[in-house]
Amino acid sequence: MKKLLVAILVIFTITTHQSNAQSVFDQVNDPYFGESCTSILVGKKATTDGSVITSHTCDGKYRTWLQVEKGQKFEKDTSLEIYKGSLKTETAWDRRNMTVVGTIPQAKETYTYLNTAYPCLNEKQLAIGETTIVGPKELVNDNGMFLIEELERIALQRCATAREAIDLIGKLIKEYGYGDWGECITIADKNEVWQLEIFGEGPDKIGGVWAAQRIPDNHVGVSANISRIGVIDQKNKDYFKYSENVFSVAKELGRWDGQEEFKFWKAYGKVEKPFKIREFFILNALAPSLHLDFEAAELPFSVKPDRKVSVHDVIALYRETYEGTVYDMTQNLNVLRKKYNEEKEEIGVDTITALNAHPWPNGDNRKLYNYLEEGSVEYQRTVAVSWCSYSHIIQLRDWLPDEIGGRAWFSFDNPGQSPRIPIYSGTTELPESFQFCGQQRYRNDAAIWQYRKANKLATLQWQTTRKEMMEEVAYFEEKGFNEAAILETQIQKLLKEGKTEEAKVILNKYTRDFTGATMLRWKELENEYWGRFGMGF
Repeated sequence: MKKLLVAILVIFTITTHQSNAQSVFDQVNDPYFGESCTSILVGKKATTDGSVITSHTCDGKYRTWLQVEKGQKFEKDTSLEIYKGSLKTETAWDRRNMTVVGTIPQAKETYTYLNTAYPCLNEKQLAIGETTIVGPKELVNDNGMFLIEELERIALQRCATAREAIDLIGKLIKEYGYGDWGECITIADKNEVWQLEIFGEGPDKIGGVWAAQRIPDNHVGVSANISRIGVIDQKNKDYFKYSENVFSVAKELGRWDGQEEFKFWKAYGKVEKPFKIREFFILNALAPSLHLDFEAAELPFSVKPDRKVSVHDVIALYRETYEGTVYDMTQNLNVLRKKYNEEKEEIGVDTITALNAHPWPNGDNRKLYNYLEEGSVEYQRTVAVSWCSYSHIIQLRDWLPDEIGGRAWFSFDNPGQSPRIPIYSGTTELPESFQFCGQQRYRNDAAIWQYRKANKLATLQWQTTRKEMMEEVAYFEEKGFNEAAILETQIQKLLKEGKTEEAKVILNKYTRDFTGATMLRWKELENEYWGRFGMGF
């Protein structure tokens, strides 16, 4: 009886808490909430179509507004302001809690780029994903000018290739200082993809340490909040880049004795080994023949997949919650259901997964389940999480004009539930609702809430809503790829005729119309779920 009363009290507390608009962020109280963001990288010879892929989930309470920043030319010498505090603003014109920390010389010309919380794609088919890899506090220098999102912004404004971006970022860090925690950015262009990991070099040092390793063209890699770069092959300039102080700083700070083999992740990563569940699951899923061992001390930095990887495969990996494996968090959430014959006579019972069981239980729910039955839910950090702000999978294709060669499959909210919207590197305008962030409060004008409401309602009875929601996700995925072939042929024809501006107008309208179709369907799902669950039955 005592357990039952406590359970009722906990349920009441959860229900009351979830009436608050902030309930979608109750995961921030989880000790695992800091494990944010996942990036999957695929080389051009590892993909089915020859594209290069990088990607990103922005997991956490980060801004969800995005817009296209137009490239500019500057005739006179001007300065570019560098900011801190841009990740939590509510609109592009919101300057609350933003601080100008310095300036650098402006470039004579900048490229148009897609300005997400972590800027991600420019008009030259340069793309960037991001994951925070934290590292030890002793490396952080709060006085360094650059946070990672600003380095990404400047790289996209000024660079056309991954190598150019790495070199520029290294130069900026050395001259102006890195002021962030450990970060990994996965930088790709039309030909190759690199993993760049950056740390500070201490609270009193304006600078930073970094290493970049190229994913072989026939390999796939993953970054999921853990430093992954190991041995730096100093002779192989085609696959490794690094700051000139990468070894000396490790010695000075006592993070490497100079005798044992130097491994970047061991010197700077503050981790026991360079992988956890997400790295293991993704690499093992793509290369099962390697029989990777989760208990191993180290996994390969990248692997050759057993078969070539399509962008559909990467999109599917971003929906992963490990269903059907030993890591499935719903595997013990079962109930008994009575069985009846045609005469409606009870003939026994079946064990089924509880209809409200879903793979994104918050901390309170996990505590409740484990209180009622110890060991019911063992937390696993899934690839798809309910606290995702947005995510993208970006393809870069050297056989197409830049305007359509770069293609971001963009999604708001939980990537395990939401549809993906195509945004091209030649897109110059986005739907109006993309200009508003929905993370500070409920805003009906913010795009994310057009998906989040149905997504949250669906989890009330996920075992009955999942099939229909996934059918809608699959429908829009197929629609996007089928229409892309027609759209891209049309755009190529216009570009050959010199009608570049007309081509961009069509790209803008296509993204707008595709977005509108997904929002309309998710609104219909929301209404359907309110009708189904709103009375509390």
